Amino acid sequence: MAEKIAEQIRLLKRGTIEIFKEDELSEKLTEAAKTPRQLRIKLGLDPTSPDIHLGHTVVLRKMRQFQDLGHKAVLIIGDYTARIGDPSGQNTTRPTLTDEQIRQNAKTYFTQAGKVLDTSDDRLEVRYNSEWLEKMSLMELIQLAAKKTVAQMLQRDSFKKRLAAEDDVYTHEFLYPLMQGYDSVVIESDVELGGTDQTFNNLVGRDIQRAYGQTSQIVITMPILVGLDGKEKMSKSKGNYIGVTDEPNDMFGKVMSISDDMMENYFTLLTDLPAEKIAKLANPDKTHPKKAKVLLAKKIVTQFYNEATAQLAAAQFDKVFAQGQLPDDIPVVKISSEPIMASKLLVLCDLTSSSSEAKRMVKQSAVSINANKISDPNAEITPKDGMVIQVGKRRFARLKIK
Repeated sequence: MAEKIAEQIRLLKRGTIEIFKEDELSEKLTEAAKTPRQLRIKLGLDPTSPDIHLGHTVVLRKMRQFQDLGHKAVLIIGDYTARIGDPSGQNTTRPTLTDEQIRQNAKTYFTQAGKVLDTSDDRLEVRYNSEWLEKMSLMELIQLAAKKTVAQMLQRDSFKKRLAAEDDVYTHEFLYPLMQGYDSVVIESDVELGGTDQTFNNLVGRDIQRAYGQTSQIVITMPILVGLDGKEKMSKSKGNYIGVTDEPNDMFGKVMSISDDMMENYFTLLTDLPAEKIAKLANPDKTHPKKAKVLLAKKIVTQFYNEATAQLAAAQFDKVFAQGQLPDDIPVVKISSEPIMASKLLVLCDLTSSSSEAKRMVKQSAVSINANKISDPNAEITPKDGMVIQVGKRRFARLKIK
């Protein structure tokens, strides 16, 4: 038994930053094996955007490891706490989302998380924290707020920084970690997972559980996945993300764009390859970086699609980038033959999200028409059948005259 639990601990520690506390986790795993019972593994996701990216899957993959060991994942969609806005890592107060925005964003979360998690009934429970927080009376909220002091709440780094900069910290922001902690009480969490930006919130959960007479949950923190820019955390708002619903070719190409020194981190957090294999792949003296990166891209595309699709994406990438040919699946855009400004053409073809982005891409020499670079975003372009527009390395459109 002890050897089996030690092996589980080794597996669960992989890629983590810290476990609060490891000896308690060992005790819970041992108790669960003897009973037997499923540990309840909590992860809260606030639907602040409609999509999940690879940064989110770092924690989801750890949750899947617990599921594979026989335990139950409890995914909490924070449709109520999203109305407050998590102040984690924020230097300003988060804007409050509308109920409609929250509902729309929450719709996709279960489907996308299901690309990583086991969604069978005995392995996954999905809850919305509006179930209990919306019914909370003012007296219950006061009793919850009485579980922590102001001094304790001000230990949060983001609050400290804002106060030091003489920026406002609003009282309602103190409620977020308290409510997240109360979620742990309601669902009787044994383990809570989160990125390092959630450490404060999750540790508050331990305190709140004790205050309500429960055994404190274990808290496991995971590193924040660095985005494609190699500098900031992966984020849709920063445009440095790989979405779990990205098309295979886009997903493959984005992985290939990361710097060589990011590969070890991506292999560790996004694949199941053993550490010794990863060390060999990340060492340029033992494996050529391009070969290692192709393997990484294939592994990631396979997770969200299948091996055959990953092979096709690799072949397509080689055709476009190594051989300088056009991809096979260029989207066709129907358009009139009337002359149109270059920047407007890019937006019309859905190659940029706005005219300002289009102008920026043209000025960066990142736009070609039939393989010829254009330098003036205001230039008049006369669309023709078969004309190919390219933005950057991965965005293409082929024109078809109406």
